Amino acid sequence: MRAPLLSLLLLLCVPGSLLQGKTAHAAQPAASPAIQLPQESRVPGGVALVPFQASATPRVSYQGNRVLSVPQAAPGQWLAVVGIPLDADASLPQQLDINGKALAFDIEDKTYKAQYLTIKNQRHVDPDPEDLKRWAREKAEMDAAFSYWSEPAHPVLQFTLPAQGRFSSPFGLKRYFNQQPRNPHSGLDIAAPEGTPIQAPAPGVVRATGNYFFNGNTVILDHGFGLTSLYCHLSRIDVRPGQTLSPGEQLGLVGKTGRVTGAHLHWSLSLNNVRVDPLLFIDKK
Repeated sequence: MRAPLLSLLLLLCVPGSLLQGKTAHAAQPAASPAIQLPQESRVPGGVALVPFQASATPRVSYQGNRVLSVPQAAPGQWLAVVGIPLDADASLPQQLDINGKALAFDIEDKTYKAQYLTIKNQRHVDPDPEDLKRWAREKAEMDAAFSYWSEPAHPVLQFTLPAQGRFSSPFGLKRYFNQQPRNPHSGLDIAAPEGTPIQAPAPGVVRATGNYFFNGNTVILDHGFGLTSLYCHLSRIDVRPGQTLSPGEQLGLVGKTGRVTGAHLHWSLSLNNVRVDPLLFIDKK
């Protein structure tokens, strides 16, 4: 009886993973990839990372738009990733709605520089009634893409640059066209020769494409959870609505269509239907 007893004792000492082989590993839950958060900048046009507690998966909104929230290591701890509009009043507390309950957070003011541009096509400064009707239709199409909510497997909050070139106009500039004040610059302009490739900076689905009055040839990508990206003034569009793109996949070429002073890519990021500084989502390393 000693031999069988010894064999049994040895079996009890062997780790279960060695006895079960691949089966033991298959029983373990798949680990979610670490979510790389954008740089926090609690200013108009920036991003606020707001911690809160919730016992179950929360529904978060800000100014009527859904907000991405990511779980933290400690049970019940969450982080809301909130885009702050450029016209936000920093003297007032901002307010999230979390499962029907209010949570306030503060932001700081920021002064953006002014930029004065001369536009040769006067209709791009003072559109006629037909131009305005066209722009209203195009804006409704873009707004629908910006407000679209999808839930891919994992949030993506880190991007690479979509094109190589000089940053010619930073985000947030107070803009004047032919000395007339216009809306602040809602994206980052990358100056590059016409025909320079534009690549998807993160995984996404093409939500809309078109030739728009102000923006020229345009592509909008949906990255999930209320995060979208916009690419304007293209000379050529290489994708179609509904197409899924991988990082680095070409979506078009730099051009000078629409309201421009030269060839460049206008790149915008929209978070919870708010235009925010794209550089906050670029890994500074």
